Amino acid sequence: MASVSAFEYAPAPESRSVVDIAPSYGLFIDGEFVEAADGKVFKTVSPSTEEVLSEVAQAGTADVDRAVKAARKAFEKWSALPGSERAKYLFRIARIIQERSRELAVLETLDNGKPIKETRDADLPLVAAHFFYYAGWADKLSHAGYGENPAPLGVAGQVIPWNFPLLMLAWKIAPALATGNTVVLKPAETTPLSALFFADICRQAGLPKGVVNILPGYGDAGAALTEHPDVNKVAFTGSTAVGKAIARQVAGTDKKVTLELGGKGANIVFDDAPIDQAVEGIVTGIFFNQGQVCCAGSRLLVQESIQEELLFSLKRRLSTLRLGDPLDKNTDIGAINSAEQLSRITALAETGEAEGAERWSPECELPTSGYWFRPTLFTGVTQAHTVARDEIFGPVLSVLSFRTPEEAVAKANNTQYGLSAGIWTEKGSRILAVASRLRAGVVWANTFNKFDPTSPFGGYKESGYGREGGRHGLEAYLNV
Repeated sequence: MASVSAFEYAPAPESRSVVDIAPSYGLFIDGEFVEAADGKVFKTVSPSTEEVLSEVAQAGTADVDRAVKAARKAFEKWSALPGSERAKYLFRIARIIQERSRELAVLETLDNGKPIKETRDADLPLVAAHFFYYAGWADKLSHAGYGENPAPLGVAGQVIPWNFPLLMLAWKIAPALATGNTVVLKPAETTPLSALFFADICRQAGLPKGVVNILPGYGDAGAALTEHPDVNKVAFTGSTAVGKAIARQVAGTDKKVTLELGGKGANIVFDDAPIDQAVEGIVTGIFFNQGQVCCAGSRLLVQESIQEELLFSLKRRLSTLRLGDPLDKNTDIGAINSAEQLSRITALAETGEAEGAERWSPECELPTSGYWFRPTLFTGVTQAHTVARDEIFGPVLSVLSFRTPEEAVAKANNTQYGLSAGIWTEKGSRILAVASRLRAGVVWANTFNKFDPTSPFGGYKESGYGREGGRHGLEAYLNV
C-alpha cells in the first residue's frame, strides 16, 4: 500500500526452501499414512498465488470408521498410562514444534495465506505453549477441581477451521491427550498440510499408534465423525450454521460437546483512551489474519466526541499497511483463504454500500493472482445495517458511535453473538464496570487478540458453548 513513511522497504521474503512439501499425502490412521478407502484425493492451493501445493487423500465414511476404531483400540493403553508418562509425550511434541517452528510457519503461510510474521510470531509460539501447558496438567488432574482421579471420556472427534489450522489443532489435541483421551481430527479442506505435518511430529515423538489420527476431507467427513456412535466427545470450531447442525445431530446422545462458533466483537473506545494505542489495537483487532478471526473486533464503537480524531488517525494508519506476498516479513495483510471466502466478503461489503453505509479503503495495488481484499472501513453505520450484524470474516470494520457507557454496552450486546469485546480507556474502574456488563466470553482491556494457554476462551449465545484453554479446558475432556 502507499507508504507515508520516508523509508521504503526492500522485500524481505522468507525462504520457501525451509519446508519440503511432498506431491501427495495420505490420511494418518493408526500411526501410518494410508490412502482413502475409495481412493479419492483433492488438491490444496496456496491462496496468495493459486498454485497447487499438494494432493491430499480425501477421507470418507469408511475412513472415519477405521480411524475411530484405531483410536478406540489405542485408548485402553493410553488412558491407563500414568499422567507423568503422558506428559513426557506432550513435552516432546512441544519441543519438536519449537525446533520445527520455522518450517511450520512457512508451511502455514503457504497453505493459509496469512503473513509469515503472524505464523512465526503468534501462531507457532502459541501452539508450542499449549502443548507445554497441558503437559503440565497431565499428572495434576486430581487438583483441577473436577474430583479425585477424573476419568477421560474416550475417543474425541475434533473438527477445526482454516483460519488458524495449527493453533486450533493444539487447542483441541493438547487437552485431549493430557486427560487420557485419543483423537480423530479433521482439518479444514483448504488447509490440511500443517495437520499432516503434525502427524509426522507425533511419529517423531514416538506417540503410540492410534492415539492421534488425522483425516483431511470435506464436510461429509466431519459429519461422519461427529455422528459416529463410538465417538464420546465432539469439539468443533467453525461457523454457527454448522455448529447448530452438530448440536441437533448429537441431541439425545451421551456425547459431550464444545462448540466455538462465530462472532461480531465490539471494540469500544472511550474519550479518555490513548488514541495511538487504540488505533494499533483496532488494527490488530480487525486486520490480523485479514479479519478471518472469530473473535475479531469487527464493530468499532467510538465515543462521539473523539470519533473524528480517531477516524483520521485510523485512516492514516491503514494507509501505511503493506498488502502482498505473505512470505515477505514486511507484509501486514496477506491473502484471503479461498475464492469462496473472498466472494462472501465481497458480497457483504457490497450489501453495506447498497444499504447506505460509507465505504473507504486506502489506495492499494492488489496482486494479479490469488485472493485479495483491501482493508475496508464502513462509517455512517447503524445497528440495522447488515455489516453491523453479520459476521463478514474478512478485513472489514464497521464504525458506530455512542455517547454514554450505557449506550456503548447496549450497542455492544445488541448482537446474536457473544465471543469477544475490547475496552479502551485509562480508567480501571470503567474497564471493570463495562466488562462485567458485556455478554462476551473474553473481554480485552487496552489490548486485543491477546491469547494465553492458561486463559479460557469461548462464547455466549450463537458463539457457542464450552471453554477451551486454561483449567476450564480440561473439563470438556473429563467425565466430571
